Amino acid sequence: MSRWLSLLGAAVVSAASLITPAAAQAADQVTIALNVNVNTLDPHMTASVGSDLSVLCHIYPALVMRGPDMKLNPGIATEWSRVDDHHWRFKLTDKAVFANGEKIDAETVKWNLDRVRDPKVNARIKAWFDLVKSVTVVSPTELTVETSAPYPALADQLSMFLLLPPKWAATHNPATETLSGGRYTMVENVPGDHITLKANPKWYGEKPAFDTVVFRIIPESAGRSAALAAGEVDLVTGIPVSEVNRLAQNPALKVGTVPSTRSVFIKFNTLKPPFDNKLVRQALNYAVEKEAIAQAIFGGKAQVSTCQVLSPSYFGYNPDLKPYPFDPDKAQALLKQSGADLGKPIDLDVPTATYLQGDEVAQAVADQLSAVGLTVKIHEMDFGTYMNKYLKTKELAPASLLAQAWPTIDADGLLTLFAPGNTYAYWENAAFGELLQKGRSTTDPAARQEFYKQATALMCEEAPVIFLYVQPTTYGSAKRVTWAARGDDWVRAFDITPAP
Repeated sequence: MSRWLSLLGAAVVSAASLITPAAAQAADQVTIALNVNVNTLDPHMTASVGSDLSVLCHIYPALVMRGPDMKLNPGIATEWSRVDDHHWRFKLTDKAVFANGEKIDAETVKWNLDRVRDPKVNARIKAWFDLVKSVTVVSPTELTVETSAPYPALADQLSMFLLLPPKWAATHNPATETLSGGRYTMVENVPGDHITLKANPKWYGEKPAFDTVVFRIIPESAGRSAALAAGEVDLVTGIPVSEVNRLAQNPALKVGTVPSTRSVFIKFNTLKPPFDNKLVRQALNYAVEKEAIAQAIFGGKAQVSTCQVLSPSYFGYNPDLKPYPFDPDKAQALLKQSGADLGKPIDLDVPTATYLQGDEVAQAVADQLSAVGLTVKIHEMDFGTYMNKYLKTKELAPASLLAQAWPTIDADGLLTLFAPGNTYAYWENAAFGELLQKGRSTTDPAARQEFYKQATALMCEEAPVIFLYVQPTTYGSAKRVTWAARGDDWVRAFDITPAP
């Protein structure tokens, strides 16, 4: 283990767990800390579950929702079924309305699916629904979705697809304004500071447990821990593992960890040198001591990735793959064999206050790459800037720290982020794309599993990333509330109830 990593393991005194909790908040209010800003209020322009969509799912409804137990539950859709390989049928409630009186019916669902697939809209989540061929309204409470190929995970994907009001959207900007059709209405938005929601009196479903929900933006993990210990917030996630045990000593708090569905890796821009060279990419996988990172930074609560971005909870996970072993000698030999020009520093983009202890991980990776003769220059930036660079300007650095998950918990979703032509990919591998296409061309689970097994094995060999670890979900909550802890990034007030 490197000296830098061994130093990380030393105990650090934290004042957060020693703060005496302040007076309890109002019984009908719950306050949740977020670690990044909400970048847009348009749910079709974001895939950030832990921030944007977690807030917006209180305001806009979905056809189906995934509960903390990872099972799909009814939303606007009361029933759904796959009619055949190319058709899905959805039956809807007739009670849902937006705050302006617009019905949330089959026409509304069709408009939303048409909008997100419209090339002129350029929705960030368009790729989720590329297989949707047409949407047919059968009646106000029933619609059929036809796909151009089998889409076994369509219902799962719809669990993170939120519905806008069509008439309202024609004269308003959904990126900066909202109109509720969900459990809550937005009453205040102070960008970078907080968002306040109030219970929506026109919500057709069960009355929320809390009348008021406040999302506070607290980028620094120490600040979130201190706010929790002081009684200023009721729930925080993404606190350093080192803080979990210390906060547990506070009798007014409940803290813990659960496995997540999010994998962390160093993403390569394989479209440019030096990472257009497979030998260089493989070399860096051998150069990083992943187990040391998991132990020193995460106290063993992070699971080393088994040469794939899928965690064991995903359908399509390949149990036969093993991590690249730590072998700096082999790394140096491959770098020499590659013939690549490695004289210049390698730029590494890192989004700040985004991934659990991400800055420490980036430093550890840079430290270990320097041991095999490389120079790494870290560029830290806020998450919004990082995502714009990643997806809008397409100017991501040769390497970047990234963590990705997919709430469908299906290989088809997460692996598609690496498919040829996908805006997230920065990797063009036709054989990989063909395997993904075969995987979604059948509804036979065994056949799908085999195609994804081949795809993950190919990705392991081609190494478009440095496979690091599965990030643990860490959390702390006030004892006055009970949170149904979950590892898929959703942070929702309706998963919280007053403690008995």
